[in-house]
Amino acid sequence: MFVPRGFQFAACASGIKKEGLDLGLIYTEAKALAAGVFTQNLVKAAPVLLGKEILSKTEGIKAILVNSGCANACTGEAGLKDAQEILEALAKNLGCNLTNILPASTGVIGERLPKDKIINSLPNLCANLSTDGVEQFARAIMTTDAFPKIASRKINIPSGEITILGIAKGAGMICPNMATMLAFILTDAELSPVFLKETLKKNVALTFNRISVDGDTSTNDTVYMMANAISGKIDTQEDQKLFDQACYEICYELAKFIVKDGEGATKLVQIKVINADNEEKALIIAKTIANSLLSKTAFFGEDPNWGRFLAAMGRAGVSFNPEKTDIYINQIKIVANGLGQGKEQEKLAHQEMTKNEFTLTIDLKEGNASAEYLTCDLSYDYVKINAEYRT
Repeated sequence: MFVPRGFQFAACASGIKKEGLDLGLIYTEAKALAAGVFTQNLVKAAPVLLGKEILSKTEGIKAILVNSGCANACTGEAGLKDAQEILEALAKNLGCNLTNILPASTGVIGERLPKDKIINSLPNLCANLSTDGVEQFARAIMTTDAFPKIASRKINIPSGEITILGIAKGAGMICPNMATMLAFILTDAELSPVFLKETLKKNVALTFNRISVDGDTSTNDTVYMMANAISGKIDTQEDQKLFDQACYEICYELAKFIVKDGEGATKLVQIKVINADNEEKALIIAKTIANSLLSKTAFFGEDPNWGRFLAAMGRAGVSFNPEKTDIYINQIKIVANGLGQGKEQEKLAHQEMTKNEFTLTIDLKEGNASAEYLTCDLSYDYVKINAEYRT
C-alpha cells in the first residue's frame, strides 16, 4: 500500500455503534482540489446535500469526516444542522473553515447522529492523525463489510513520482447509481479542476456504476477525489493518460472488492456482453442479467441454467436475435445460436461455477461493441443479514 504525500488518517470509536470503530478522518497538510460524485437516488442524505454545497463554494479541502452506523438520511433540517455543527466543531480543532471539510455517512436510515458524542470525540481523533492510519480509517467506515477495501498505485512522470490511494466501503444496497458505498480517491498530484472532475466522473461510470449486489440504490452514495498538489504536476496528455489509467485500476479494484464482499455472497461473477452493435445495448443486457434474482440464485446454486439468462435478456428492453446468441461459462459454451449444447457441456460449466470467481459471456454476434458488469450470487445469508440489520 502506498500513501500519497501530505495525507494523514485517524479513526476512533465515538459511540455511534454499540462497539468498534465508527468515526474516520482524512486530513491533508496542503489544501486539496476536490470533486465528488453522488447518489442519483431522489432521496438524498444530509451529508450528500451538504457535501454538494461545500464543493460548490470551497477554495480547497483540508479534511473528510466519515461516520458509520448512522446514515443521517431522512432526518430533515435537524439532520442537516447536526452535520453542519459537527463540521464546525472539527474545523475549530483543525484550524480551518467548515467549507474546507467534506462529510460522509453510512448506516441506518432515519436516525439522527449522536452529535454530542461525535463532537466530544473530535479532539482525540485529530490528535491521532498519522500516515499509518489508513487501515484503521478503512475499518471505521465499514458497516456490514467483512474486510477493509484499499487500493493504491504509483506512477512516474517527468515532474516526479505520484501516488494515488483509494479507500472504499460497501457490501449491501449495491447497485448503480452507485450503491450504499463510500469511496475516497486521494493523490499528491497537481491536477487541473477540469481534468480532476472528468477523470473522476468517467472512472466512476466505468467501475462503481457497473456493479450490483442486490439492485438497490442508497441515499448516501459518495465518491470524493482529492488532489493536494504536493508532488508532480499532471499537464501533458501522456501524463493524463497514465494518471487516468491508474485511477481506473484503483476504482475497478475497489469496485471488485465491494461485489466480492456482497452481503452473504459466495461468488464473484463477471458478466461480459460482446459483439453487440453498440455499447449501450451491451451494458443494458449485462446489467439486466446482473440484477436478475433468478440468475443470481442460479449462480449460488452453481447451476448453468442458461434459460434464466436468455429470459432476462429478453426483458432488457433492447433488441437482439436470440437465434444468433452464444453463451459461455468461462470457456465452456452452453448455448450456440440460441440452443442448449447438452448435459455434458452443462456438467463442465457447473464445474466452472464451483469456483469463487467465474465469467458469464454473452456473444450477440452483431458488431464490435462490448460491456462488462460485476455481480454476485444471492444466498440465504443475504436475507438473514438484511432481515436482522436493525434488530
